[in-house]
Amino acid sequence: MIKSELVARLTNRYPHLYHRDVERIVSTVLDQITKALADGHRVELRGFGAFSVKVRPSRMGRNPRTGEPVSVDEKRAPFFRTGKELRERLNGKESVA
Repeated sequence: MIKSELVARLTNRYPHLYHRDVERIVSTVLDQITKALADGHRVELRGFGAFSVKVRPSRMGRNPRTGEPVSVDEKRAPFFRTGKELRERLNGKESVA
């Protein structure tokens, strides 16, 4: 599902909300998650999961074409860990709560 599909589903589910307002809300939530991660914070959505940033250390890699060693710089990568409720729903065990 892409962002526009999420907005469309939410607009259909909550017809009393304007499409532009739902679009703003979704964009604001995603922007705040992005900003928190960029600032080095962890974002936890209980039952759904947690977003965090993992630091990948610099290393020596290989050019796949030539096989020549190449230095790969350190980088920060987003990481998502699923929450218990999400894992249970994905595996067919509906949560009682």
